[in-house]
Amino acid sequence: MIEFFQILIEGALVGLVYGLVAISFVVIYRASKIINLAQGEVLVFGAFMLWTFTEGAAGVGWDIPLPVALLLTVGACTVFGLTVERTIFRPLIGQSAFTIFMAGVALLILLRGLAQLIWGAESRSAPVILPEGAIEIGPFLVNSRLLIGAIFTLVLTQALHVFFTRSRLGLRLAAVAEDHTTALSLGVSVRQAIGVAWVLGTVVAAAAAVVLLSGSILSLEVAVIGFKALPVALLGGMESIRGAPLAGLLIGILEVLASAYLDPLTNGAASGVLPYAVMIAVLLIRPYGLFGWRKIERL
Repeated sequence: MIEFFQILIEGALVGLVYGLVAISFVVIYRASKIINLAQGEVLVFGAFMLWTFTEGAAGVGWDIPLPVALLLTVGACTVFGLTVERTIFRPLIGQSAFTIFMAGVALLILLRGLAQLIWGAESRSAPVILPEGAIEIGPFLVNSRLLIGAIFTLVLTQALHVFFTRSRLGLRLAAVAEDHTTALSLGVSVRQAIGVAWVLGTVVAAAAAVVLLSGSILSLEVAVIGFKALPVALLGGMESIRGAPLAGLLIGILEVLASAYLDPLTNGAASGVLPYAVMIAVLLIRPYGLFGWRKIERL
């Protein structure tokens, strides 16, 4: 029984971190109606930017203090998010959903190639940002890094919920998410709202990279996390900030249970397939997710 609950704890923590990546999908979709398929590559860019300001800078003799490196990473991610939004997606405002979808596919390929061109294809050690090891809570061992990431996810979720429902800028983003034409008629700048959403989505993806990759291996293959988090975003609802961590809990627990009890019977395939099976089921049965708005455009 202790082993079973240990598995549940690990699944819950991993799921909450998936929820953090899913939030980066949601904040972009809420304002722009864009499901950014390249969000995993955006996460990789954030991770490599952090590596550049820490390990990369140290390698050439520039020892940048960690707080400064983190601020530089946030600034670089802000510029990166605005650049992607203004050069690729802003000209597509008002275009068909299929056109925007294909732009997302092109962005995925472009970012993967740019990352390989700038940083190379070899793996490297990610900087250690969060404490390593485990904490003993009774008979259970809790991964310190994932625990901090889970707490950060919950705090960020509540902060973003308050931002979108209480602040003037957040309410403008909500108006844009409801309908671009209506928002324009009310004097809300759709372009500004979409730009803010892309900045938020890029910075949140970089935060997820810190949690997931602290002290581990950094490579281009990390981008697969984006595709793992997409079913979480769809299950929670593409407009629901607080739905993302709840859906992440569910996906994370199901994934570790499948890994523990079904993978031995399926040569390790069950846990890898499960998130995508959930995604297909959501699209077929409840395309707006558990907490999403009922009016949702299906691609």
